[in-house]
Amino acid sequence: MRYRKFGNTGLFVSELCLGTMTFGGGGTGGIWNNIGQLQQAEADKLVGRSLDAGINFIDTADMYADGQSEIITGQALKNLKVPRENVVVATKILGETGTKGVNSRGAARYHIIDGVKASLKRLQLDHVDLYQIHGFDPATPIEETLRALDNLVQHGHVRYIGVSNWAAWQIMKALGISERLGLARFESLQAYYTIAGRDLKREIVPLLQSEQVGLMVWSPLAGGLLSGKFTREGGKEEGSRRTKFDFPPVDVERAYDCVDVMRRVAEAKGVSVAQIALAWLLHQKVVSSVIIGAKRLEQLDDNIAATRVRLNEDELAALDEVSRLPSEYPGWMLARQGEYRRNQLKEAAAE
Repeated sequence: MRYRKFGNTGLFVSELCLGTMTFGGGGTGGIWNNIGQLQQAEADKLVGRSLDAGINFIDTADMYADGQSEIITGQALKNLKVPRENVVVATKILGETGTKGVNSRGAARYHIIDGVKASLKRLQLDHVDLYQIHGFDPATPIEETLRALDNLVQHGHVRYIGVSNWAAWQIMKALGISERLGLARFESLQAYYTIAGRDLKREIVPLLQSEQVGLMVWSPLAGGLLSGKFTREGGKEEGSRRTKFDFPPVDVERAYDCVDVMRRVAEAKGVSVAQIALAWLLHQKVVSSVIIGAKRLEQLDDNIAATRVRLNEDELAALDEVSRLPSEYPGWMLARQGEYRRNQLKEAAAE
């Protein structure tokens, strides 16, 4: 297991992060509450195996299983007697949890202050290492959200703050507000990114690299579609949530084209297709950590083994070619206009 610098901070996190959406289940939040339904004993085994493999990063959210995921995650750390300084715990806020009311969701100060108290209680912790806004709230000014989060950082309830599923302009606006007002800034983005869904490359990846914001990848196998168990002929992975919930949206034919190439690489290396999908992400410099979720120990072990897969230049080139995004404006214009100056930079760097 390797460890990567987290955004523009001094924190280092494992290149794989254990996601806990499969913990709990049976709540009222639809698919999000019924993905795994793992209970305490099963969760303890997964957390223990992850820690033994060197994973020091765990991600949950208050809305997963109506808070049960946080409860099980916190109890697992307690049951396993994990030293607090050895694990980076991340959770998220935005949706409704527990008692429902007109102000029981969103990114307003009202909800954030109550939400972090509830999360800390469920997790049995005195602070959260990374507190993330789970999506964009169009009803709350970004400044209000940032001021509330900064208060939590100043009071020691939260160490770092992040965001999930925001557009590039929203993230950049938030970073500008934080810099102007001297507030804690978003140090990470949690987003969907796969070899079959490279949309982040258009606007968000350049932003993250420019502003040194970390990237946590969710659904790295596109809901199981990139596991290698799904085929054009109708083959499906037994037990995959993709069979019940077609999410995230994917160009299926494009995904199968990627799987075809990944399968050839996987067979040559004697590993699973899923490991190649994860390894491709781990070869992307912008990625801080890839979130893996599992319902079984063998599934977790297969995911962890991806950290040992090395892709050579030819393999990366083949994977890049099959997954390349079609050119869109203003990308094709920026590439055309900037070519001369980029070449000047290359020549200067070579001297």
